[in-house]
Amino acid sequence: MVNSCLAFSQQDLDHHCDSLGAGASQGTALAEGRGQCVGTGVAEMARQSSLAPLPPALVLLEGRETQIQTRQRAKHSVSDPKCTEKREVSLERDARLASALLVLDLEWGARGMSWRPQYRSSKFRNVYGKVANREHCFDGIPITKNVHDNHFCAVNAKFLAIVTESAGGGSFLVIPLEQTGRIEPNHPKVCGHQGNVLDIKWSPFIENIIASCSEDTSVRIWEIPDGGLKRNLTDAVLELYGHSRRVGLVEWHPTANNILFSAGYDYKVLIWNLDIGEPVKMIDCHTDVILCMSFNTDGSLLSTTCKDKKLRVIEPRSGRVLQVKSWVQKSCQGSVSRKSQEASCKNHRVNRVVFLGNMKRLLTTGVSRWNTRQIALWDQEDLSMPLIEEEIDGLSGLLFPFYDADTHMLYLAGKGDGNIRYYEISSEKPYLNYLMEFRSPAPQKGLGVMPKHGLDVSACEVFRFYKLVTLKGLIEPISMIVPRRSETYQEDIYPMTPGTEPALTPDEWLSGMNRDPILMSLKEGYKKTSKMVFKAPIREKKSVVVNGIDLLENVPPRTENELLRMFFRQQDEIRRLKEDLSQKDIRIRQLQLELKNLRNSPKNN
Repeated sequence: MVNSCLAFSQQDLDHHCDSLGAGASQGTALAEGRGQCVGTGVAEMARQSSLAPLPPALVLLEGRETQIQTRQRAKHSVSDPKCTEKREVSLERDARLASALLVLDLEWGARGMSWRPQYRSSKFRNVYGKVANREHCFDGIPITKNVHDNHFCAVNAKFLAIVTESAGGGSFLVIPLEQTGRIEPNHPKVCGHQGNVLDIKWSPFIENIIASCSEDTSVRIWEIPDGGLKRNLTDAVLELYGHSRRVGLVEWHPTANNILFSAGYDYKVLIWNLDIGEPVKMIDCHTDVILCMSFNTDGSLLSTTCKDKKLRVIEPRSGRVLQVKSWVQKSCQGSVSRKSQEASCKNHRVNRVVFLGNMKRLLTTGVSRWNTRQIALWDQEDLSMPLIEEEIDGLSGLLFPFYDADTHMLYLAGKGDGNIRYYEISSEKPYLNYLMEFRSPAPQKGLGVMPKHGLDVSACEVFRFYKLVTLKGLIEPISMIVPRRSETYQEDIYPMTPGTEPALTPDEWLSGMNRDPILMSLKEGYKKTSKMVFKAPIREKKSVVVNGIDLLENVPPRTENELLRMFFRQQDEIRRLKEDLSQKDIRIRQLQLELKNLRNSPKNN
C-alpha cells in the first residue's frame, strides 16, 4: 500500500487538489514535501468541506507537520551536516506519504467509500463452542458405518435418536436426553425395517413421533412412549409404501401438520398425508438421485440438489420447477446452456442446499473446478449467477450447512472433519461475514441439531450440536454460547422463534394456503410441551395410485440386488402358493370321500 501511495505523481496530486477546491500550489508543495507549513491549510480546508469527520491522513499530516516545524527550528543547532541531510530526506518521505494518504482519503470519501478496513460490530463475533463433560455425553453406542451422506442422528427436546450398526435389517436407538453416560449394549431399539435405515427425522409438532426411511423401500412412522423404550419396538404406527427403490431422505413440512416428504432412488419425491396414510402428490422432475431437500420458512417452496448437477426451486403442491441451475460440462467451444434459466457454471458443483429464512436467499455447499470445498450464495428468484462464491479449504469431506434464522448465523461442518466454522449472514454486501471456528481433533460422521425450544437460555446457548464420533462410539453435545456477564434472559439474542404448534392442517396446505410458523417466546414458553396426539389411519386398500399410476404394481427392478430380492420374494410366494394348493387338494379329496360315503350309506338307500 505504501508503494502504491508513493507512486502518485505531482500532476495527479495537483489534479485531485483542484477537484477538491484546493490550489495547485498547495498540492505541489504537499507532494514535494519541502518542509513548508502546508498541513494546517489543507486540514482546515477539509474541515470546512462536507467530508466529516476528518480523514485519518489529515491527522497524520498535521502531526508530521508539527514535527517538521520543530525539527526545522532545531536543525541549526545540529553540528553534523550529514545528520541534517538525513533528517530532511526522512521528513520529505513522510510528507509525501501523508500527502498520498490524504488524496486517497479525500477521493474515496467523496465517493462515500473507504479503502481502509472497516470494523464491523456484531453481538455474535465472540460466540464459542463448548463441549459437554464426559458424564453428559452418550457413550457405548454402535454408530452405523453406512457411507450414505446423511447425519444418522435426530434430536428434539425429549429424545436423541441414532442409527446403529446391525445385522439382518435396520435399527436405531432412541434415548431420553437425561439418560446420559454409558448406554447398555442390550438397550431397546427400533428395529422394524428389513434394510439399513438411511434417514430419521422427528416431527416438529409431536415430540413422540419420528419418521424413518430405509433400503427396504418403505417409510415408517414410529411412536415413542414417554420415558423411552422398555423393549424392542418392531411395529410401526404407519408403514408407507410408494417408492420402487430405496428411500434416502425424509423431511417434515415446517408449518403443516402431518405432511411428510420422502425422496427415493427412483428419482421421485412423494408427499404423504399422514391423516390418511397415502401419498397425495408426486414430484417427478429429477433425472438422478436427490441429494438434499430444504424448505423456506412457510413451506411454500422446496429446494433440491441432485446428482444430475442441478439446483432446483420447486413449488411442491404442483411440482412445477420455478428455477433450475445446471452445471454443464465445459466443452472445447465453451459452455452451452440448454435453457435460459440453466446457465452453466463451471466454478461450483453443488451438493447441499439450505434456505436462509426470509432473506430470499439460498446457500449451497459443493466443490469448485479445482475440487476444493466451496460455498455459494444465490438469489432464489434468479439462479443464473451466484451472489458470492467462497472457497473453504482443500479437504474432500462433504460440507453440511446449518442455518439459524433467529441469529442469522451459518454453521459449516465437514464430514470427517473435527471443525465447525460459523458465519453471520447479512442482506447487504459482503453478505457473508466470518466469525470464528470451533476446533476438535475427533472427526464427525454426522451432526444432530437441537430445536430452539430445547436450548438452555440461562447459559446464553444459541445453538447445540450432537456430534457423532464413530471411532469412540460417542455422541458429544457441543453448545454454541454467546458470552454474557448477566444471567438474566437476553432478549436481543432470543427473538420470537417457531414453536411446536402447526399453522396449517394437511387439507389447508394441500388446498393452496400458506402461513408463517406460529412463533413462541423462549422466555416463558420454552418448557411448554405439545398436547397434540398422532392418530394413525385405518387402511384396507393395498394399491397406491398417484397420477393414475399404481406404484406397487409391476415395478421393474433396476439393480442386481433388487432383482435378487424380488426373485427370492417370488420364490417364497410360489412356495407358499404351492403349500396352499396342496392343502386344498387334500381338502378336496376329503370332501369327495365324505360325499361318496354319504351316497353309499344304507339310510340313503
